[in-house]
Amino acid sequence: MTHAIRIHAYGGPEKLVWEEVSLRQLRPGEVRLRHTAIGLNYVEVLQRTGGIPVRLPFIPGNEGAGVIEELGP
Repeated sequence: MTHAIRIHAYGGPEKLVWEEVSLRQLRPGEVRLRHTAIGLNYVEVLQRTGGIPVRLPFIPGNEGAGVIEELGP
């Protein structure tokens, strides 16, 4: 079971929702990571509040470190 923080509407921290997510098949050149550390930057705060519009829903945390679990073809 895989979970992620997802944002479905712009707003404050109360808009962060812990949800189960499904994983798609990996494409060529992709890897699947089990994150052990995830950085959140001010850009993601602006995205969450709507200061920088993004397609909703979105998953914040574009910077991370972890262990490779699977390699794509």
